Amino acid sequence: MNTKHIALISAELGISARQAENTMNLLAEGSTVPFISRYRKEVTGSLDEVQIGRIEDLKKRYQEVDDRREFIIKTITEQEKMTPELLGKLEASWNLTELEDMYLPYKPKRKTRATQAIEKGLEPLAKIIFEQLEGSPETLAEQYINDKVASSDEALKGARDIIAEWVNENAEVRDKLRKLFTHTAVLTSKVVEGKEEEGNKYKDYFDFQEELPKIPSHRVMAIMRGESEGFLFASITPVEDEALEIINKQFVKGSSAHREQMNKAIADSYKRLLRPSLENEFRGLTKDKADTEAIDVFAENLRQLLLAAPLGPKAVIAVDPGYRTGCKIVALDEQGNMLDNDVIFPLEKNYKRDDAEALLKRWVKLYNTAAIAVGNGTAGRETEEFLKKIDFGAKINVFMVNESGASVYSASEVAREEFPDYDVTVRGAVSIGRRLIDPLAELVKIDPKSIGVGQYQHDVNQSHLKQSLDRVVVSCVNMVGVNLNTASKHLLAYISGLGPSLAENIVKYRKENGAFRNRASLKKVPRLGEKAFEQCAGFLRIENGDNPLDNSAVHPERYPLIEAMAAQQHCSVAELIGKDDLRKKINLKEYVNEEVGLLTLEDILKELDKPSRDPRDEIAIFEYAEGIRTMEDVKPGMVLPGVVTNITNFGAFVDIGVKQDGLVHISHLSSKFVGNPNEVVKLNQKVTVTVLEIDPSRKRISLSMKDSETPGASGNNSGGGQRRERKDNNSGGGKPAGGNKAAAAPLNDFQAKLAELKKKFN
Repeated sequence: MNTKHIALISAELGISARQAENTMNLLAEGSTVPFISRYRKEVTGSLDEVQIGRIEDLKKRYQEVDDRREFIIKTITEQEKMTPELLGKLEASWNLTELEDMYLPYKPKRKTRATQAIEKGLEPLAKIIFEQLEGSPETLAEQYINDKVASSDEALKGARDIIAEWVNENAEVRDKLRKLFTHTAVLTSKVVEGKEEEGNKYKDYFDFQEELPKIPSHRVMAIMRGESEGFLFASITPVEDEALEIINKQFVKGSSAHREQMNKAIADSYKRLLRPSLENEFRGLTKDKADTEAIDVFAENLRQLLLAAPLGPKAVIAVDPGYRTGCKIVALDEQGNMLDNDVIFPLEKNYKRDDAEALLKRWVKLYNTAAIAVGNGTAGRETEEFLKKIDFGAKINVFMVNESGASVYSASEVAREEFPDYDVTVRGAVSIGRRLIDPLAELVKIDPKSIGVGQYQHDVNQSHLKQSLDRVVVSCVNMVGVNLNTASKHLLAYISGLGPSLAENIVKYRKENGAFRNRASLKKVPRLGEKAFEQCAGFLRIENGDNPLDNSAVHPERYPLIEAMAAQQHCSVAELIGKDDLRKKINLKEYVNEEVGLLTLEDILKELDKPSRDPRDEIAIFEYAEGIRTMEDVKPGMVLPGVVTNITNFGAFVDIGVKQDGLVHISHLSSKFVGNPNEVVKLNQKVTVTVLEIDPSRKRISLSMKDSETPGASGNNSGGGQRRERKDNNSGGGKPAGGNKAAAAPLNDFQAKLAELKKKFN
């Protein structure tokens, strides 16, 4: 284990060296982040998944620095140009940019103006001018006229080319200019001439500039996308005079006779070499920073979507709405297996509407249906309204389900493998129904980028995006846990220690041998060895198995400990789980040993209190305002219920039921300052919004949540949001407050809010 890496990681994350070293050792042994976080708290000092993931990333980063440093030292040494001073600087640096600056003078060069001048024998003249020694540069230059250099002017120009390259390769100058860029550079964008009409969607950036340290990531992404599409030209530069002054102070000595030549060489170096180089560097840094923020937003949105409240194992009917081609419907059992499928035309004004109602009533009774899932795409609102008017003779709740990505799933190899004899419309309806039963289990089958909760997800670094999103999926799946006897291979693949191959082996073994009766029998699965068992067992659940602990998050390695607890209380493990009074008698300190501390023991007791508890929220019904279906129905001042569909750095998008999400700008999320929208809203949260402005031509709706910040208002927090909605097991209800009535605020108040919003957008 590299002790330098341990010290660096410890300092950067603010953790002890022991925590860093122990965690790195566990990762090196093949332990996964979820396993370490949950089952090795004593070893890591209770580091969470984010911290463990950061240790993993930093270890990789510092190894890359080590590898690059080794290559640089080897290259310079082979050139016989290594000095003890340079070696010391290289070995002391842990910054890749700094290492590259030191390596630049020794880096093998392609043919440049400077190398050509050196070939002409002008390097001695360049040294005299650069060191600003005695003599007139014009007079000195005459000595270098030969068959390769036609004049003194040509000699001076060649010497300046050489000096320009020396200036460019000076690590100290690059460092000073880098600081100037960091603190004062401005990002400027202009429209490409002749592209004004075609690139109108980037109109806000046709003549735009903002200080680089202050520009938010979403504007950076927009400008860079506009540039990549050929509509904008962007640049990142500080004030040129300030940059030249920094370089001049470094190299120009008083009123030397060489001052003019030095000034020309420095100006050329900055404009031709330094500025383009540093601008490219800062473009990369700015893009990386914007990427990181966008990926973080996407990852948090994905986490919230994956952990959305499930209906649970209940039979459902799923509807993929449509007008002309009708609504594709499927009946699913409690595990999401398809029982039946058909097409209905409930939006036709003839007998087909009656036929649709009759078929649905028959299915509800035949398949013991508990709820109906409706996709929120085209015709979703109208279909939902039709379904809610049907008298099924029993309470059948209707849920609107976000169908983003369902079409991607329905055309995927995964869907074709499961439903080879059905077309994409049937597969899409199945996906909608399964998302209601268990959104996590269904969404893991879809590429996270296609779920539709990102911010410029197609513009960011794709490998970093995939790594981040995969981590989120792994974290969510393992946090919830998986039913070993019903989970698909796609869901099992994300369990700690498994992966696609072992997941497929588990499903195959299950089909051939029947349901697993205990976790120990996992070891009979081909290629599932001791290490894989250690990593996965605690995250897999077996309902009604041989051992009640198998349906909990307690790891099998701690079963003997719990059996000892039960023996001391003169009861069975099942009784210890079922009786709170028995667990209260346990003195945890008696069970502390070298491997198990109080942290793990406290986790075990919590799990015994509520084994296999689903950490996700309870599902709730949401209702849009009546009479609000299109943008034409929406008027400024209306107070409407909505659902948060996407969260970005600049605000939250809210579905108010008109097929076009409205934006609550970050300045209108709360009356208080909001630095991060996730502090105020969560994905799928039910909120109350006030309509500020409608722009049908640009398909934009501006909303505010400021007026919703009253006790119990759903816009205030996720807890408050639950108060306005009906729980699945509650037959009560009523429409959300607000409806489509105009707000009582005077017109001038509204105009003031509108002006404020426009100011914020601009």
